[in-house]
Amino acid sequence: MTVHAQIPPDSSELAAVLRAHAENLPEPDAPDFADAFDRFGDARVVLLGEATHGTHEFYTARAKITRRLIEKHGFNIVAVEGDWPDVAQIDDYVRHNAPRARSGDPFVRFPTWMWRNEEVQAFADWLRRHNQPLAQKDRVSMRGLDVYSLRQSIHAVIAYLDEHAPDAAAEARRRYGCLTPWQDEPQAYGRAVEHGGLASCENSLIAQLTDLLHRRMQLIEDNGSGDGEAYFDAEQNARIVRAAERYYRSMYRGAAESWNLRDRHMFDTLQTLMAHQEDARAVIWAHNSHVGNASATAMGWQGEFNIGELTRTAYGDQAVLIGFGTDRGTVAAASDWGADMEVMRVRPARGDSWEGAFRHTGIARFLTDWRGKGKEELVSALSQPLLERAIGVVYRPQTELASHYFEAVLADQFDAFVWFEESRAVTPLGRERPHGAPETWPFGL
Repeated sequence: MTVHAQIPPDSSELAAVLRAHAENLPEPDAPDFADAFDRFGDARVVLLGEATHGTHEFYTARAKITRRLIEKHGFNIVAVEGDWPDVAQIDDYVRHNAPRARSGDPFVRFPTWMWRNEEVQAFADWLRRHNQPLAQKDRVSMRGLDVYSLRQSIHAVIAYLDEHAPDAAAEARRRYGCLTPWQDEPQAYGRAVEHGGLASCENSLIAQLTDLLHRRMQLIEDNGSGDGEAYFDAEQNARIVRAAERYYRSMYRGAAESWNLRDRHMFDTLQTLMAHQEDARAVIWAHNSHVGNASATAMGWQGEFNIGELTRTAYGDQAVLIGFGTDRGTVAAASDWGADMEVMRVRPARGDSWEGAFRHTGIARFLTDWRGKGKEELVSALSQPLLERAIGVVYRPQTELASHYFEAVLADQFDAFVWFEESRAVTPLGRERPHGAPETWPFGL
């Protein structure tokens, strides 16, 4: 997107307002880090962002906040910006389930470090211990929201049918056969349909999903329950295959359309999880660009929406959107898509950005919450458009303004913001099973 340099705000005045409302936080590794987040415990959905996909403080803070929401406030779903079949391996681990059938190893697609890191391992180990004494129905689940798992999701649907409905498995193979030649390079499928005259596989995928939905009705008629976990997993994977096929075609029709299809799928998956779980309350982990209300950013001004905006619309005050930011330090990222991970130095934020204003407070770590009464001065100060930095899995410091900054009105984008003046990279896991981890650990290869 086009980014224009801003006229620097009166940083001292803005910083003074932020300083007056800042609530100091201890180190994210401290036992009492998450105590300040009890105020969000009455929500149904809490969305926790990140300004990068490779910062230790963001992952650790989200884990600590999520633990608090689970232990003290009854949250029972953790849904992350990851692929459903891969995150299912963590879900099986934390809920003490038998591993689901899969083809290949989890989290081996670029960027591997985004979920294969020590910070996620520590949270998964804690959640497994938390769940152990609980009845199966009361165990907290961990789910993937994303749309990229075409090959794995096809495999999961067929594996389910092979076990539970062998007669239907052959038909599923025939329908999915339309996509099988493209499942490892789905972008090539999208290009062939949009520009090469290839017939779309859409109708076959809709037919397969429809058959699974009919199967649910039959299960309910036969035994009074259509929501068994094995069926639920298969149905969701069929939805992913359908959504992924649309997504890869949309990539060649414009960035806004493909972005919207992806975030619509993530929101629809959240809604499916909320309907599936009794007394559902969810914590979402995703990038700020997904979690913050897109209508308050340059993304929304150019026609994009995201899961944060859709959740805000659906749940109103029962949804809390929390952004995270940092000024400087190191980050795990790559210099280009598909390149090797590096520990890269993060440049100090621009002075005409929100991060620059937060840095100017001189406070190392703090929470800013602008919900409720008595926050009018803060809301007013945060209601101007300024630049905001977003680092994904790729970081290009040499073109940082064009590559990583966009305009945002913070007061409308989030409900609260967590600030770390200095941060460091996550620690990726090697290909070996972590020392001391049980054999059931999902990243063991």
